[in-house]
Amino acid sequence: MENTPLLQGLHVVDLASFIAGPAAATVLGDFGADVVKVEPPHIGDAYRSLDRIPPNPHVEGINYPWQLDNRNKRSIALNLKSPAAKPVLDRLVRWADVLITNFPPPTRERLGLEYDALAPLNPRLIYADVTGFGEDGPDAHLPGFDVTAYWARSGLMDVTRQHGVPPAMNVFGSGDHSTAITLFAGIMTALYRREKTGQGARVTASLLAEGAWAAGMWLQAVLVGAKTPRPVDRSDPPNALANMYRTADDRWLILVFANEDKQVPLFLKAIGHPEAAEDPRYADTPSRRAHASEIVALLDKTFATRPLAQWRELLDTAGLTYGVVQTLEECAHDPQLTANKVLVPIDCDSAEPHLTVDSPVRVDQEHKVRPGPAPDLGEHTVDVLRDLGFDVEGIEDLRTAEAIT
Repeated sequence: MENTPLLQGLHVVDLASFIAGPAAATVLGDFGADVVKVEPPHIGDAYRSLDRIPPNPHVEGINYPWQLDNRNKRSIALNLKSPAAKPVLDRLVRWADVLITNFPPPTRERLGLEYDALAPLNPRLIYADVTGFGEDGPDAHLPGFDVTAYWARSGLMDVTRQHGVPPAMNVFGSGDHSTAITLFAGIMTALYRREKTGQGARVTASLLAEGAWAAGMWLQAVLVGAKTPRPVDRSDPPNALANMYRTADDRWLILVFANEDKQVPLFLKAIGHPEAAEDPRYADTPSRRAHASEIVALLDKTFATRPLAQWRELLDTAGLTYGVVQTLEECAHDPQLTANKVLVPIDCDSAEPHLTVDSPVRVDQEHKVRPGPAPDLGEHTVDVLRDLGFDVEGIEDLRTAEAIT
């Protein structure tokens, strides 16, 4: 039993498209759930083409976003618009422990995918629904992507830019992946509730709610009357010791001194200016805040005298808290990620297997399924239909009716 994945035997129907919903299904699959990905015939999930949309990089022959969020799934190509698909959908719902969707409300109603329509077929069903802007309110019907709902609408895009420059485009899927973990948590909570009550439940998550939670510390401040934080001016920040500095080799690092009384003297000694600790302009926290722009100007000149490697050695020796602004290439080869199994190999036939990013949920006493290849469109249609009880004749009837390909 110790080698049996925790969620083996759990049946998941992934009716969602793009990232947040499918990624939540991927995490369930990482722990052994049997995930069936339902896609429209011929075109499949539009996420299959995301790597061809700029500014996403393109890698010839490797659909990396599809692999990331759809590993270890079985794909069935099913035309939900066809009346002949309804028996298949009904059997999928009865088979499922968890069903995940992100269809807009009008589409759900048109396809008969609303919770109230499916729950009677399976009273133990966990129905997980992810939206851009929530289930209610004037904008509930709007389509939402992470860049529009999570980043822009929540205020994150405004406060994470520097003063005087336009908002930046964030890494595609970053808000989706955070929302996926919230949806996964909701699903697991509902499964626990089912263990106690025997009843299924509806779970919801939204990109907007996730963005508000991510911005929660400053958003909470505004809610109790604080002045809205504005984008930081790096040359005149609120705190010069929580700021970015450029090194001689054009790299950036960020200082984060939470305990200034202890860390400032160590820092001044490390950079070769211990006498500055006696300067009344910089002697205590209020003075340092009042002279932040002066400190930045001095530190800009100081950090520009040495390359990053030398600064890392000095700051590490002094035991100071800082971060290096790494490139994605550096992150991809960071030994810390490999040591903690954040990056894991894909189980495939390739002589040189690629690495993929593991989902961040860990349970020390449980092992995950090794990531396998993401499915081709409709690769498992016949196998899934057989599992649902369709015989050869029934499968052919579905093909004739163009419910499947």
